[in-house]
Amino acid sequence: MKHKEFESIISNQASDCLEVLKYKGEEYASIDDRLHNFRVGSEVLGVSMRQVLAGMMIKHTTSIYDMCMDQSLQELTTWVEKITDHINYLLILKAVVIEEGDLHISEMKKELARND
Repeated sequence: MKHKEFESIISNQASDCLEVLKYKGEEYASIDDRLHNFRVGSEVLGVSMRQVLAGMMIKHTTSIYDMCMDQSLQELTTWVEKITDHINYLLILKAVVIEEGDLHISEMKKELARND
């Protein structure tokens, strides 16, 4: 594969990811909290948002793994959908990790302020 074709595939994938993230954000997030579903899942299950996300993402990971192991050829549209969803879960994971880190730092600062 030539460099230009590879770069075009990556550029198109990035555009697909952003489009789906925007569309799904309207469907799954609240107006003021893009991580709403993961935050509520965390509260309901008593686990971290990362763990909630990992539970949701495993479905996509398993599906992609099964497609890779299948000797028959899948439709390109199916590959694009699965790959886009999986990339988006990884992008959301980055936001969740940053959010949880920020919350942890904020809680530590509150605890230090109470001890002073």
